[in-house]
Amino acid sequence: MARDLETALLRSFVTAVRTGSISRAATALGHTQPALSQQLRKLESVVGRPLLYRSPSGVSPTRAGEELLPYAERILSLSAQALTEAGRALTGHCGVGLLEDLAASQLPQALADLTRLHPGATLEVLSLSHAAMREAYDAGRVQLVLDEAPEVPGPPRWTVRRPLVWAIGQGVDVAADPLPVVLFSNPCFWRTSVLETLARADRRWRVAFESNSLVGVLAAVRAGLGVAALMPANLEPAMACHDADALPNLPDVELGLARHPRTKGDPLIDAVETALRRMI
Repeated sequence: MARDLETALLRSFVTAVRTGSISRAATALGHTQPALSQQLRKLESVVGRPLLYRSPSGVSPTRAGEELLPYAERILSLSAQALTEAGRALTGHCGVGLLEDLAASQLPQALADLTRLHPGATLEVLSLSHAAMREAYDAGRVQLVLDEAPEVPGPPRWTVRRPLVWAIGQGVDVAADPLPVVLFSNPCFWRTSVLETLARADRRWRVAFESNSLVGVLAAVRAGLGVAALMPANLEPAMACHDADALPNLPDVELGLARHPRTKGDPLIDAVETALRRMI
């Protein structure tokens, strides 16, 4: 008998991973915690492998969960887009500015899927410095910007809080004193949050490596130079920290979306904004 992946089960799984907690996921989805736990167990039964590590402090994906996550997100995105966009054709151009950490996630794939549904539409995704992004926004090259809330080039239409997680380099001793830390170069809101978190926990640290790009930070963690704070979507399975008490809990990061005022009522921009909001 063929096995099917029910979208309701996938939504429960994705929400649990993104919130880092079964209780928070249950609240977000309007379920009870036992009901959500039952859905997650059912999905694990269908897949045939455990998908989540469970601990008193929350949940994190197993290797199988990390492998399933991008497929689950894409299935949910395609399902929502098909229901919304079927029967109408969108045309025109939309420039989207994304924080680099988001540009490396499943968001560009969701936008590519939207373009596939509407061949007459052209989407351009840019990842630029804050100053360059503001110039592109002011010049009308990008109509939507999804970035750290304090950095969006205009009043955010909506904001959302997303967790940060620790990425551990192979062979790194998380009990080391001082702790080797891989950081994004200044100016970076996350850098400040990480160092303040360590200071509050009375953890001594040293800068093992820093880079102004996600590619550089990931390379340093892969090389075993230290620990870093990442968005869950960019955490590779081998980097996951499975000891919830090994490092202090990181704060959430607040993301915001700005939309150029001249795009009001544009159906393509409306559709892209809706796709971004669903995915994030």
